[in-house]
Amino acid sequence: MTTDWPPAPEQELIGRDEELSQLRAFVDEAAVNGGAYMLVGDAGVGKTSLLNHTADYARLSGTRTLVTSGVQFEADISYAALNQILMPLLGGIDSIPVPLREALTVALGLGAGPVPSQLMVCNAALALLSAAAQQQPVVLVVDDIPWLDRSSAAVLGFVARRLKGTRIGFLGSFRNGEASFFERSGLDEVQVKPLSRDDAEILVRSRHPELLPRVKQRLLDESAGNPLALLELAHGVANRPSLTDVQALPLTSRIESTFAFRIDELAPETRRALLIVALDGREDLRELAKAGLELTALAPAERAGLVSVDLPTSGVRFLHPLMRSAVVQRSTSEEMRDVHRTIASHLEGDPERQAWHLAAAAIEPDEGIASRLEAAGRRALQRGDATRAIAALTRAAQLSPNPHDEGRRLAEAAYLGADITGELVNASKLLDEARRADPNLTASLHAAAAAAYMIVNGEGNVDTAFQLLHGAIETGDHGWAENNDELAEALGTLLLLCWWAGREDYWEIFYRTLDKVRPEPPELVLVQSRVFPDTARSQAADREHLAELIRKQNEEFEPNRIIRVNTSSVYVDLLAGCRPSAWRLVEDGRHGGAVRSSLGAYMHLCLDDYSSGRWQEGQQLADEAISVCREHGYDFIIWYFLLHEALFAAGRGEISTAFEWADELSRIAALRNAKGTERIGFHARTVAAVAAGDWDGAYRYATQMSPAGELAPYTPHALWVTYDLVEAAVRTGRDAAARAHVTAMIDLNLAAISPRMRMLSLGAQALIEEGETALELFERAITVPGTEAYPFDLAKIQLSYGERLRRNLNSVRAREVLHLALASFEGMGAVPWATRTKDELRAARDPNARTLVEAGAIQLTPQERAIAELAAEGMSNKQIAERLYLSPRTVSGHLYRVFPKLGITSRAALRDALLSVGGQGDN
Repeated sequence: MTTDWPPAPEQELIGRDEELSQLRAFVDEAAVNGGAYMLVGDAGVGKTSLLNHTADYARLSGTRTLVTSGVQFEADISYAALNQILMPLLGGIDSIPVPLREALTVALGLGAGPVPSQLMVCNAALALLSAAAQQQPVVLVVDDIPWLDRSSAAVLGFVARRLKGTRIGFLGSFRNGEASFFERSGLDEVQVKPLSRDDAEILVRSRHPELLPRVKQRLLDESAGNPLALLELAHGVANRPSLTDVQALPLTSRIESTFAFRIDELAPETRRALLIVALDGREDLRELAKAGLELTALAPAERAGLVSVDLPTSGVRFLHPLMRSAVVQRSTSEEMRDVHRTIASHLEGDPERQAWHLAAAAIEPDEGIASRLEAAGRRALQRGDATRAIAALTRAAQLSPNPHDEGRRLAEAAYLGADITGELVNASKLLDEARRADPNLTASLHAAAAAAYMIVNGEGNVDTAFQLLHGAIETGDHGWAENNDELAEALGTLLLLCWWAGREDYWEIFYRTLDKVRPEPPELVLVQSRVFPDTARSQAADREHLAELIRKQNEEFEPNRIIRVNTSSVYVDLLAGCRPSAWRLVEDGRHGGAVRSSLGAYMHLCLDDYSSGRWQEGQQLADEAISVCREHGYDFIIWYFLLHEALFAAGRGEISTAFEWADELSRIAALRNAKGTERIGFHARTVAAVAAGDWDGAYRYATQMSPAGELAPYTPHALWVTYDLVEAAVRTGRDAAARAHVTAMIDLNLAAISPRMRMLSLGAQALIEEGETALELFERAITVPGTEAYPFDLAKIQLSYGERLRRNLNSVRAREVLHLALASFEGMGAVPWATRTKDELRAARDPNARTLVEAGAIQLTPQERAIAELAAEGMSNKQIAERLYLSPRTVSGHLYRVFPKLGITSRAALRDALLSVGGQGDN
């Protein structure tokens, strides 16, 4: 049932008719079809008031309304907000499947059991809401989303994206410029703007008609249309007129001063009650009463308009989040510690929250509290929240009576900062603090691993980092135990150093070290060590073990474990299955979480994008990742993305640009003596040389990775240029080298690694054969099941096959195969290969060859032509987007398709290309 909005006069929101109309319409629509809607604006602009009015409207409309808000202190407590918003629905929890029910009760602290995966909690929350919505429409109202605890933010973000057709609405608010773990991109939102001057004057006049005109004008000038600033300043001025003469403090300080004055007028028992509400973070009166809240003590604060108490729902909340901060600021440190101790004493069933409250109450070192907080950090890391883990370890270190424990915890926090969150500067400071706390920290593997990362990303080299970390492993007191997490992390880091260094003797040292672990090395390190470093010699059983780990990725959230599995998947061509977990890390990094781990995920996505033909996405990710590297000081691993910049440029035919990127990669690698990294850069040079038709150069570059006739140990990247090396050798008359390389591929049974490698192996064999044997091998190569997932490699073999068919006078089949190749090349924007394919089609007397060359590749849609013409005039993507009412990303996508259609590779060539096309493109 829908009713008209009936606010009482004192509840009216002046100047918000348009926003309220939109919000009411949303509630009505969500009651039928579901959906999500975000309010965004500056602090104090009125988002909370709009949400409160909309929540009232929803209740009157017959919609069940669930309300919560982010709390700064609660940000440390997993699923705190989710607990509050779902609590009214738990009476119906039996309506959802048992596995989801168990996951939700454990997550909300209502049951015992293993930590559930976040995906299970997400699905459980959605299932519970959906079950409730079967009875009546539901709307979730979540204020101050950036202050939500990380786990709740992830779950609510998941829910908000899946509400179409559910009779569930989601309303949330964000403050401008605040980062959040809640992903709101793509959700409908409205910017809540300041009030107009006229509306602001109406508001202040309606609330404070007694103000003198000059005072009122000053308030209007200084509040700039912000309702909170206007009303709070006006309230202070009305009660203490002398404040009107204060000019020195900025507006925000004046607001805080006003809050402080209102709090200081309250009795001590009321201030303590407010402090309990502020520090506990929960808004359930029953829980707060257990934490020592005297309900009667809140009455004066309620009368003063500081809090709202709703007895039917047992809820209490501050009328504005700034009031919570003011309450805390006006309290003494002893008052806060006393309240934290009181709250902690009632949290025996919630050890993580209890640990944080005990830590907040502590003023002296306490190993008991430090241990609890360290355990809380471990649980946070298992959930994928490395930032919270670092905070817990750092605070635990501060509370450690023993210098060794202090140093150990700080070293681990430094390692997590260097290896996961991307805080190299802070990690360096933490490591320095750890060494000061415990000068004998040399045996700490976390300290050595953190130092290794900082060495290679600074001005040191991989040799120094390798020697440092290997020495720490050999002399550590870990007992070579398989279950020693510190040892596992150090071995994983040592493996990466070996890969970057590209030295066989380092790999020999690594494997001897790994063999010392008893009873056997940690699972993920063992699998990675067998599959990743020397993929050409990996075993089928290890690859199948890896495939099983990938299938379990939805249950894994710890960043390092995800990265180990995904890295292991690179050269066995299993990255496609790792995309969901990689995207989770990228999104986490975008919101300030696992930034370093997200860089590994960016690389994995870029690698898969290149091989799977998603070149536009890969280019965008490479650009973004380079910015992240530069922002966070990862001056070495930026090479991951210099490689992809070079590969994508080479693929598009931007030869000089590709070599510039590759040269930059080589410079960075040479500075650190990273020979393995330097060799990988020859992949891009090989592709660029092929694009330029420089087959001799392609051969020289490919053999820099691994000589013809062998696949060098510990050089897995050479697998990806095997076909290019053989083709370049054949085209330059190096037949013996070509045959030797094919023999090496067969002897190592590369075809067993993956469908892609089977296709490349068969294609390489076809290149060195003649007649029907060659054609049969080509046909087998392009029909290997699963090779459609690798369109660039497949299209290159189709092109070679088409060329051979044409030479064997089988033009009909040649044209069929060449058209398949052309479609793939044009779809990716692989201009040089598309041009070669068109030439072959023309030579094969394709009936459409002239159209393909002269017109077919220049069929522009009206929108493509409009965008191309504006770009030819020199307008940027952003300017074009504004002119045509599109997004810059849409403009970029259209230009990405236009360039290969016109046979060009740069904006500079657009004008001439469009002139030569004339009116042909208007289709």
